[in-house]
Amino acid sequence: MATPRAKEAAKYLERHKIAELMNNLTSSLLFNRPEDPKDFLIDYLGQLKDSKDNHTQGPCLFNESNLDSVFGILDPTNEGYVSYEQYKEALITLGVSKINECPKGGDHDRISRETFKVEARKGLQKSSATYEESCN
Repeated sequence: MATPRAKEAAKYLERHKIAELMNNLTSSLLFNRPEDPKDFLIDYLGQLKDSKDNHTQGPCLFNESNLDSVFGILDPTNEGYVSYEQYKEALITLGVSKINECPKGGDHDRISRETFKVEARKGLQKSSATYEESCN
């Protein structure tokens, strides 16, 4: 049975998304493999703070080219769309935890490349933010 202090610590870590932050920091560090990891992490944390303070996009492992590549894998015949199930599974695989269940084209089971990329960027941004966004 966990002690009150341990429960309090777990709540603190969960409330401040510390596990997610450490996961994002580690993933970015291993992906980029900078010469000076400490400076890289300081810069990464600064980018996160700026994105939170200015409500802008923060650092993300996936760029436009990566998202185009993922879509291309899902659409090998270059039809320009994927099924809703492909869209959903791809976003889960990319690490998006909160998926738009009603994306543009979803009602016809035809998610376009642009819709896929927009939804992926939004989901990845929320997943990598590691802070609660305020409602506007």
